[in-house]
Amino acid sequence: MPEVRGVALDMDGLMFDTEPLYELAADRLLQLRGRRYEDAVRRQMMGQPGPQAIRLMLDHYGLDEPWQAVLAEAEGIFAELIQQELRTLPGLPALLATLDALAIPYGVATSSRRTFAEDLLARGGVHTSLRFVLTGDDVTHGKPHPEIYLAAAETLGIAASSLMVFEDSGNGCAAAVAAGAVTVAVPGPHSVHHDFSGAALVADSLEDPRLLALVDQCCRRL
Repeated sequence: MPEVRGVALDMDGLMFDTEPLYELAADRLLQLRGRRYEDAVRRQMMGQPGPQAIRLMLDHYGLDEPWQAVLAEAEGIFAELIQQELRTLPGLPALLATLDALAIPYGVATSSRRTFAEDLLARGGVHTSLRFVLTGDDVTHGKPHPEIYLAAAETLGIAASSLMVFEDSGNGCAAAVAAGAVTVAVPGPHSVHHDFSGAALVADSLEDPRLLALVDQCCRRL
């Protein structure tokens, strides 16, 4: 395995259990239009920046509405939901503590918009330890395009091959693999059937002993 000199973490579904909240927000949005949120469109939307995800949803359901207005409506519904419940996924504190102990810089690379990402990270209490926060607002191409992970490596001043990425979705995994990063897939219930081809490890969770062993193997040699 290559020596890892930096780490990028996806946010939704990897650090925080937000995917059920996104699904609930999308379903509420669609119910107001006489539709229901379907798994087929959910798979397409995962990992995409907000504007692109909303346009995919509108196209899928044949809804002729301005995407900007629909996105604002969806964000309003989601904002109400996260005020009620935001849960850090088990294993995240131990992973970040391990990276801190190994002096490995890390940050977040998420398709969420910056306002939401910064809010979630502040609520989760991890924003102060991050070297960078890259969002869907910072890239032209969403996942599975590798742009965001190439940008993460550039931000840290390292080669993409020296970057380790933690992802929970097939689109995110494909983006990291395409960037040439050491990719660790950590699927949740929403993504367990996704394609994680090219990942160095498909972990059961952030608490999977194999995950921390891989981090130690790749980072301790520095």
